[in-house]
Amino acid sequence: MNHPETGPAPLIVTLLLDEEAQGRFDRLRAAHFPAERNHLQAHVTMFHALPGEHLAEVSRELAEVADRTPFDVAVTGVRFLGRGVAIDLDAPELTALRRDLAAAFDPWLSRQDRQWSKPHVTVQNKVAPEVARALFEDLSASFVAETVAARGLGLWHYLGGPWAPAGEFAFAS
Repeated sequence: MNHPETGPAPLIVTLLLDEEAQGRFDRLRAAHFPAERNHLQAHVTMFHALPGEHLAEVSRELAEVADRTPFDVAVTGVRFLGRGVAIDLDAPELTALRRDLAAAFDPWLSRQDRQWSKPHVTVQNKVAPEVARALFEDLSASFVAETVAARGLGLWHYLGGPWAPAGEFAFAS
């Protein structure tokens, strides 16, 4: 998939969660993300901008690392982002998987992808700080830690806002 002026669209890699968790995060995002900016389902971004011209190599690497047992992901809390809110996640398996992929993709990593932060699902962004603070307080007051299942990896073409699917790599069962 190409951008007419810049060549192949950058690639995004996400962690795919079980359908029930995905549905809950999608509903939160639909309710709280500004509608005019919400082009996407809720997602856990692992890499933001791998070069699109390496689609075949990235796909091969994702297929290889997806040949593993699915794992659990802890939903650990609510994070205030200043102008938004995220749900924090934690899983040693995810951290190790991300580290291994970063090593494989090292020559192509952007500064943002070299500085990967704590895994999360952004449910609100680019709103007034007081709107974000109110949602943070509301979600924090009702937050209950849980465990969800990671089911695979998603690969996407970044189209300047919306994303187009480029591949799904399910974990072996």
